[in-house]
Amino acid sequence: MSVTKLTHLDSDGRVHMVDVSEKAASVRRAVASGRVRCLPETLAAVREARTPKGAVITTAELAGIMAAKRTHELIPLCHPLMLSKVAVTIEMDDALPGFRISAEVRLTGQTGIEMEALTAASVAALTLYDMLKAVDKGIIIEAIRLEEKSGGKSGDWRAETEVP
Repeated sequence: MSVTKLTHLDSDGRVHMVDVSEKAASVRRAVASGRVRCLPETLAAVREARTPKGAVITTAELAGIMAAKRTHELIPLCHPLMLSKVAVTIEMDDALPGFRISAEVRLTGQTGIEMEALTAASVAALTLYDMLKAVDKGIIIEAIRLEEKSGGKSGDWRAETEVP
């Protein structure tokens, strides 16, 4: 893939937000994922509701949703978007041991939403860490990535391989 023009710089080299006003609106969807590894005892504490900070998974899912809605405040030059759907799902996985995170974002608009999905997954993972750090300081956040996207000028895309 070759880059022929820097989209976030004007002809004088000044930073600017890309003008999407001439782009047609389309239905767009992005899904991102991530994992949080922890001790088996930590996972058991969450399963048995024995963690000091309370509803770990619900809090992390809510944090991911809230973060997606504020991506433009966190990532320079992202457009503020009217998201029509944000869903963050966290599932416990004894095989990791830890948690699998999935974040789905949708809208009808003029620009992509990959960053919103990635932000949702990232902040959900960070919130899991925050909620559990009192019982497990060795938690590992890993494998945050875009799984798929659809809509827009570049069309559909799906990750070709699973994260090991």
